[in-house]
Amino acid sequence: MPIKARSRKLRAIDVTVYVILRTLVILVLIAQIINRNYENVFLCVLTLILFLVPFWMDRRWNIKIPTFLEIMIFLFIFASEILGEVAKFYVYFKHWDTILHTMNGFLAAAIGFSLIDILNRSERFHLQLSPIFVAMIAFCFSMTIGILWEFYEYSYDVLSKHDMQKDEIVTTIASVSLDGTKSNKPVVLENVDKTVIYSKDKDGKMVETTISGGYLDIGLRDTMEDLFVNFLGAYSFSIIGWLYIHNRDKYKFAENFMPKRKTEKEIEETKAEIARMEQLLELKRKRKRVAKLIKQADKENKKYKEEK
Repeated sequence: MPIKARSRKLRAIDVTVYVILRTLVILVLIAQIINRNYENVFLCVLTLILFLVPFWMDRRWNIKIPTFLEIMIFLFIFASEILGEVAKFYVYFKHWDTILHTMNGFLAAAIGFSLIDILNRSERFHLQLSPIFVAMIAFCFSMTIGILWEFYEYSYDVLSKHDMQKDEIVTTIASVSLDGTKSNKPVVLENVDKTVIYSKDKDGKMVETTISGGYLDIGLRDTMEDLFVNFLGAYSFSIIGWLYIHNRDKYKFAENFMPKRKTEKEIEETKAEIARMEQLLELKRKRKRVAKLIKQADKENKKYKEEK
């Protein structure tokens, strides 16, 4: 298939995916408004805003996002916000969060890699890094994004008493806090069958909560697993990026994940497209104004005939 034909086909798929996902989010938004679930309403609105980020980058920063990457970004946002949070896939599917964090590590590394590669190949910057350093920076960029996200999850849980850092039941714990001798030696508890927690409610009454099957780990394992799979995703693309710099023709598929700076010709084409869209919008507004005037004139004419 010719490159231009393939590009048009991918673009059509991209627009179709965007329209379908946006329609689904709007339907979910309406349902959440009817149910008065305002937290999910906020998530739906946030999703619609995030869907616009690729277009904003394209128009404002002249960053060309590959069609395949754009589709993946749309699917990732929908899977994390709508399916994960609103539809509760994080609860129903054990490894849903793991899959998304792996994708995040891979995509963040691709974006970080492309940013450094753009600077590395630009004549405006006196920057020439070896392929291994470009790969390392991309890896560190992805891991930083992953760590900042875990900071956000922890802060949100602490401040709002939420549970973004999902808890897990474990049967073995080791803690120096259980060492009565204060000698900094871990006490290991194995085959934990259940945990009983005593707390007080708002009225000051004692409440007993029993956790069957083991001990409740409050988010530590979830955080470490998220960072580990983010590591795997970041490492995977860093290797691909390193190979790509060595042989751009052989590993050209990597460009499907890498945003690029637009050429002067592409920037002019974008400006022309925006101008055409603005003209169409202005024409549409004029048609509405004319239709409104005609309707008003018909109404006044009808009133005049009735009075006559």
